[in-house]
Amino acid sequence: MDVVPVEGSTDLRRFIQFPYDHYRGNPYWVAPLPTDELVRLTPGKNPYFEHAEAAYFLARDGGKTVGRIAASVDRNYDSFQGERQATFGFFEATSAEVARALIAAADSWSRSKGAEILRGPMSFTTNDECGLLVDGFDRRPVLLMPYNPPEYAAWIEAAGLAKAKDLYSFRCPVPDVLPPAYARIASRARMQEGLTTRPLNMRRFDEELSHVKVIYNSAWEKNWGFVPMTDREIDHMAAQLKPVVKAELIRFAEIDGKVVAFALCVPDANIALQKVGGRLFPFGIIKLLWALPRVREFRVMALGIGTGLRRKGIAPLLIAEMAGVTKGLGYTSCDIGWILEDNEPVHDMSRVMGGVRSSVYRVYERRLAR
Repeated sequence: MDVVPVEGSTDLRRFIQFPYDHYRGNPYWVAPLPTDELVRLTPGKNPYFEHAEAAYFLARDGGKTVGRIAASVDRNYDSFQGERQATFGFFEATSAEVARALIAAADSWSRSKGAEILRGPMSFTTNDECGLLVDGFDRRPVLLMPYNPPEYAAWIEAAGLAKAKDLYSFRCPVPDVLPPAYARIASRARMQEGLTTRPLNMRRFDEELSHVKVIYNSAWEKNWGFVPMTDREIDHMAAQLKPVVKAELIRFAEIDGKVVAFALCVPDANIALQKVGGRLFPFGIIKLLWALPRVREFRVMALGIGTGLRRKGIAPLLIAEMAGVTKGLGYTSCDIGWILEDNEPVHDMSRVMGGVRSSVYRVYERRLAR
């Protein structure tokens, strides 16, 4: 078995193709669209590479691909967090031996770039798909969340990495009636002078996005592992999500006409994508267009509150409104996450709404030898 760097378009196609072969027949894995994967991995198409670089590796055994990994360093992360980090991601392997060899390749490349710690899996940062699934293998992942076999955790640990942080997801029914405590807090928040709420205005999409940019980076700046997204990165992500966005599922809170908070929920397009199997042609796009409007589950991706406003009841107010709106549209359940393992206030909020922890994702790390 050899681990070789990806060089050229043929190798990159092999890198993208491997999970489709590896997960064939798995009832839970959701195949991404290959064109989307190509964009994610290509400098000049993904704005991440305006401040970062990456290397891709394939494990090959007798001419057959048996694993893959990416390693990346991000100048923006290092500057913001004050450390030299490398991340590994897009990790797939067929054995512990393959996993160890792939991680060794990522380790070596990362050290050559001056990194002092290796963390992952992240594809490429905590703003992207993040963490290794370690609990919750018997269900389909929701949109933009990873899936992997149970054995990966033991293989990564055997390669010398240890837990850095766990990330949780909660499965929550859309309630018929709000819990009394939430209803009271939301009612008090509505009475605040100058506080109003509204849905996303799709006709002013770019302007609405500018509000998200300001709040997103300020609301999460103290979170573990966070790196601010550039304007171009947020524009890029918004363009990818726009086809599945429903304006009613995105709410803004304003005080005296200024946006101070937002709730971002999106239909779980993975339900539709699973029917396509990663192939839009010849009939996949018809299946996708048929299935998307019928999705009745959604993901709560983000709830951002402006600095100094977190104790004013704005979050419960936005959640209460989302519960009413989604119930009226026929949605039945949602996934809230991911959430840091030590973010107890959000865990409690999820449980009050009837949520049950459904998945755990683990980020691993190890110090790099100098």
